[in-house]
Amino acid sequence: MTVTHVASLPDGSPLLGVTLRSDQLTAKVLSFGAALQDLRLEGHSSPLVLGYQNPLDYLQNPSYLGVIVGRVANRISGGAITVNGARYELDKNESGTTTLHGGRDGCSHRNWDVLEHGPSHVSLGCVLPDGHMGFPGRLELTATYRLNAASLQVALTARTDAQTVCNPAPHIYFNLDGHADIRNHRLQIDTNQVLPTDQGLPISGPISAETLGYDLRTPNAVPQGLDHHFCFRPASGPLQKMAQLSAPGIAMELRSTAPGLQVYDGSGLSVQGAGLRGADYGSRSGLALEPHGWIDAPNQPWSHQSALGPDDIFSAETEFSFEVLA
Repeated sequence: MTVTHVASLPDGSPLLGVTLRSDQLTAKVLSFGAALQDLRLEGHSSPLVLGYQNPLDYLQNPSYLGVIVGRVANRISGGAITVNGARYELDKNESGTTTLHGGRDGCSHRNWDVLEHGPSHVSLGCVLPDGHMGFPGRLELTATYRLNAASLQVALTARTDAQTVCNPAPHIYFNLDGHADIRNHRLQIDTNQVLPTDQGLPISGPISAETLGYDLRTPNAVPQGLDHHFCFRPASGPLQKMAQLSAPGIAMELRSTAPGLQVYDGSGLSVQGAGLRGADYGSRSGLALEPHGWIDAPNQPWSHQSALGPDDIFSAETEFSFEVLA
């Protein structure tokens, strides 16, 4: 494990990089956005994730490559919430109408502190002040990356000093074979429940994925235009298998405690020469798998999924396990 000063931010503060190792995985984590910059598997030549080669490129990062997003992942309708009967206007950073991933200065675009680290793990912390991006309550977030053999574990916790909303998530794009796109990947999702949406916002509760043509309970090619939230349970619970992604010679299994999984085929990616090893990331260069509470929870019947009070602790854990195939 090494911690290095990899760049200086515009305000002069250090952007730190941490290299983690197990007997089978090597990961690079950055303090800015608590980003997973790179992930490699022993015996497999290409990176497993999309990331920027230059750490300073994470200051823009319009597609949220590899970062922790929040304080609320995904979209909030109308860019507003009501907490304890009071209405809060939020930062409308998407088309001037919705709040995406916590606003333009969400935790994905802030420099986290390195709290504690060891050879195979690092914990980072980020404090979002009361009123930040319009949200009530001071929120203390932690993100821990841990390598265990061929598994990457991502654990998130949060505490607040006042009633608020909280639904952070890792926003990692996977490309398992190093090709320019994910056409050779096969995806399996272990539920047939999905949220129907209009412009990315739910228009009802979960419906059968077959209705939308997205029943992926058996491995299949990643559908074109996939950007949907798959619903597993009404509240967080024990770790459970949610998805499996494979490409020739390699497979990954995702397990999480989250209620749902956002799956995005990366069709809007547009990174020219700035990816790992100078790669281009064009349309469908990677698949984003984002475990978190269902979309727009603060404004929906499933608002309990994002509610967080001063006596509560938010906790979520996700495990990505890799295997080289014969």
